[in-house]
Amino acid sequence: MCTAPATEDPGAVPRPRAEAARGVRHASPPVRVRLVRDRALIREVSDGSSASPPLRRATTTDEGGRGLFLVAGFAERRGTRYTADGKVIRTEQPLPAGDGG
Repeated sequence: MCTAPATEDPGAVPRPRAEAARGVRHASPPVRVRLVRDRALIREVSDGSSASPPLRRATTTDEGGRGLFLVAGFAERRGTRYTADGKVIRTEQPLPAGDGG
């Protein structure tokens, strides 16, 4: 099981702009980020590659490798869907109480 670092804001979410930047750095075009606010915050990042990113723990000396681990820590559900054009990484994060869609 993976846990995200403690935060003062229980509704905190990793920023989509940061996710998109990582997608551009590590993915194949076209890269798309889609956010849906429903009963949960649904985040989809798609690209043209069929390679799924590994979920790993970065060491203290690593310059990167924490993004998917952090997102997975906030997510209630996550997964990868493969398409004819690549893949879609999807996460669902619960919304704070009283903030349902």
